[in-house]
Amino acid sequence: MPRTVVTGGAGFIGSHLCEHFVAQGHEVICIDNLLTGSRDNVAHLEGDERFRFRLHDVTTYIDVPGPVDNVLHFASPASPADFERLPIQIMKVGAHGTHNALGLAKAKKARFLLASTSEVYGDPEVNPQPESYLGRVNCIGIRGVYDEAKRFAEALTMAYRRVHGVETRIVRIFNTYGPRMQLDDGRALPNFITQALTGEPLTVYGDGSQTRSFGFVSDLVDGIDRLLRSDVWEPVNIGNPEEITLLQAAREVLELTGSRSELVFRPLPPGDPKVRRPDITRARDLLGWTPTVARRVGYQRTIDDFRARLEAKGLLRS
Repeated sequence: MPRTVVTGGAGFIGSHLCEHFVAQGHEVICIDNLLTGSRDNVAHLEGDERFRFRLHDVTTYIDVPGPVDNVLHFASPASPADFERLPIQIMKVGAHGTHNALGLAKAKKARFLLASTSEVYGDPEVNPQPESYLGRVNCIGIRGVYDEAKRFAEALTMAYRRVHGVETRIVRIFNTYGPRMQLDDGRALPNFITQALTGEPLTVYGDGSQTRSFGFVSDLVDGIDRLLRSDVWEPVNIGNPEEITLLQAAREVLELTGSRSELVFRPLPPGDPKVRRPDITRARDLLGWTPTVARRVGYQRTIDDFRARLEAKGLLRS
């Protein structure tokens, strides 16, 4: 039975990874300090003998008794709201947390996979963004704490590969959505869905012409699994290359929810990227991966999950 450690395992993506690897027959050790994650996200796994939850802050030393085959480092606040709310914690988990997770992989001779992000490209001047693009990041801007934390984490990961021979993988994750996202996450899709279901106006920043490429979480998990099992050590973009405007996304959410909420426009936040679209040539050619979940299908699954949770909280507008 392979043993796999997932830091940030009670978060949105981390919980789906824990679920996936338990189903694949791994013993999974989920490590999370619950700063932005939730124990509810993994509650359905806690009766399984192959799953262990550990309340721990990865910015301090990580000790896991026994052998470890894989370390997946997914711990980090990731919402734009967190960039202002938790900037120091983001930098610490990108630096100290990555260092400690790499140290665990080195000590256990385990394979290490870093969750990086499309944010390493900043506000890009090329579209779509290939892994060879070095980015356009404002290191002192509000978003810089997340962008630079992930860029540092990539550099440290490569240093451990070169100096210590740690077997490393780097996934650059583009906008991902699905069940278990925080209801007040702060990113576009969960904002739109929560606002539509609670009867609040949908907040569109700028004129809504900025673009995003939304990928469903099950597609991301499949890509991560393929990358982990591959011999590809260079960064790999995993995301859906279908690009839409945020205004179009808001209108699609209104249609699928049947909401009568209005659209309201607010000033564009500082540093908000104008375009975001992955070049997935490397993932397609080296991993045999392409996304399979249609956007509207993924939307509906996410809306159904949000509706159930909002109803349980008494916040659903009938």
